[in-house]
Amino acid sequence: MEDDGDRPTWLIEPLGRHHDRAAFSCAKPALDRYLKSQAGQDARRHIAAPFVLVGTPGGKTVLGYYTLSAVGIELGDLPQDVAKKLPRYPIVPATLLGRLAVDRRYRGQGFGEILLMDALHRSFTQSSEIAAAAVLVDAMDEDAWRFYRHFDFIPFPERRDRLFLPMKTVERLFK
Repeated sequence: MEDDGDRPTWLIEPLGRHHDRAAFSCAKPALDRYLKSQAGQDARRHIAAPFVLVGTPGGKTVLGYYTLSAVGIELGDLPQDVAKKLPRYPIVPATLLGRLAVDRRYRGQGFGEILLMDALHRSFTQSSEIAAAAVLVDAMDEDAWRFYRHFDFIPFPERRDRLFLPMKTVERLFK
């Protein structure tokens, strides 16, 4: 979705009432259902912050979305080589990338990576005001797991579906 000047004609913004959530379908019922019926409530209750990728500034069509929220990681759950570099607090703050999905009509255009990079950048930017040592994801299936591993997320030793990216790694992406 590029215009004649090779500038993006899409925008990532907080989920709003004007966004058409009903038409969104990523072919994963749990992710579709979340956007359609739960995301707005989570935003209003400050449980999660949903962000949507729209086709044009002010657009209504949701091409994809992700959510961010705060989470704590038990220090002992992290790989030993990572844990030894952190303070000995029992719980380490992190940012949870709770959901990430692209509408099936827009797959293959790099929007998953764009959404992920925006989520990581947003997480890094906020980490100076609301501390977070890492970005955490829970991969819902093998496709999601491979997607996050492609971007160097590290699996937890005891939970293969849970992965993280240290904030120091995220920082290097944007410096």
